[in-house]
Amino acid sequence: MPSLLNPSRPPLFCPGCSHERSLHALDRAFQQLHLKPQDVIIVSDIGCSGLFDVFFATHAFHGLHGRALTYAAGLKLARPHATVVVVMGDGGVGIGGAHLLAACRRNLDLTLLILNNFNFGMTGGQYSCTTPREARVGSGFLNTLEPPLDVCRTVAAAGAPFVVRRSVYSPDLSEKLAEAIRYGGFAVVDIWGGCPGRYMKANPMTPKDVDALVEKAGLWNGLVSENQRPEYGTAYASHLGASSPAWDWKGTEARFQANLSGRYGTVFLGAAGERVLSAGHLWAMAAVGAGLHVTQKNDYNITVMRGPSLAEVLLSSEPIDYPGIEQPEAVVALAREGVERMARGWAELTPHTLVIQAADVPVPDHRGRVVEVDFKKAGIGRKDRALASLGILARLSGIFGIDELVETAVSTLPPSQRDATAQLLRKGAELAST
Repeated sequence: MPSLLNPSRPPLFCPGCSHERSLHALDRAFQQLHLKPQDVIIVSDIGCSGLFDVFFATHAFHGLHGRALTYAAGLKLARPHATVVVVMGDGGVGIGGAHLLAACRRNLDLTLLILNNFNFGMTGGQYSCTTPREARVGSGFLNTLEPPLDVCRTVAAAGAPFVVRRSVYSPDLSEKLAEAIRYGGFAVVDIWGGCPGRYMKANPMTPKDVDALVEKAGLWNGLVSENQRPEYGTAYASHLGASSPAWDWKGTEARFQANLSGRYGTVFLGAAGERVLSAGHLWAMAAVGAGLHVTQKNDYNITVMRGPSLAEVLLSSEPIDYPGIEQPEAVVALAREGVERMARGWAELTPHTLVIQAADVPVPDHRGRVVEVDFKKAGIGRKDRALASLGILARLSGIFGIDELVETAVSTLPPSQRDATAQLLRKGAELAST
């Protein structure tokens, strides 16, 4: 089997970093198991270990420090046939200790690699939960006050059914990784190595020294007999199959037909208080009523009443696996704040991109097809622009008609908002015709 490493992002770590050895050991394990890139999801968090997701040409999820196992659990439950490998450092283990213990108890079919180099290497070499008391680190004497965590003993006590401890220099590391990935339950591999950029400057270690430390701490070789039990996903499916589901969801019946084949990404760019998110929601609900698959992502400042407000709505005639919009089919530019927030995205627009632009809102140079709208001249205030733009968008995109959009508004909005919204939608459609 060929390597699963990403040819466009060659591994780049500090010279002598143990993480690179772990990376290649994992790649060899993937090859031994004859896994394909589309079969694998690598989940990581913050730190040098978090670089693994870009160095492999597989599916990936990169999240908050210490929380990788929570994302991995969701991914595995949603895609039970995927091989989900979680990569964390000892820093992430300490920060996300509760998530680690929950994963041990749950026994979902995940493989966790802990790249244990005894410090927070990326942030200055501070002590972590595994730093030896006698080590010299960037956080002074603090590590002398706390005994280091024995990861393997901890996870075994918490219920992990498969536990391995190895030096990064161990000749059987890739075989043990393959064994862990193959195991049908939660598998933890504690890999000890050195951090040349921080830890090893004050605590020099040779490969033999690392091997000796692992030997002293004790090798763990895999199965923990007292923790063997059914894997969570399998047990869950078995239990659900023997009982009546609480909610028998059969989907949403389409009320009208959409004129769309493929994906149509729409980005609404406005400012706080201009009902940009509401417009995005109405556009999305109209698509649902037309039988389309839909995702919506919102972005706004924590200040809420000031700053940009963005809504990204992706419509698709097929199921949506990835909700990102890299090259939108339509951009609605309603306020300077939203336009500036989009920043570099303007350069990605193509001549096929429809840009509905308020006449008083300048935008950066781009290659899109501009339809300029003078909302002020039409008597449409700033708080009404976003909703009026939906009428324009419906008319110009042709995905569904203005009547269907109005029907959606009437069926989803509170009675107090229905008439005014319907008028704005129809007024926008008229503007598109002039």
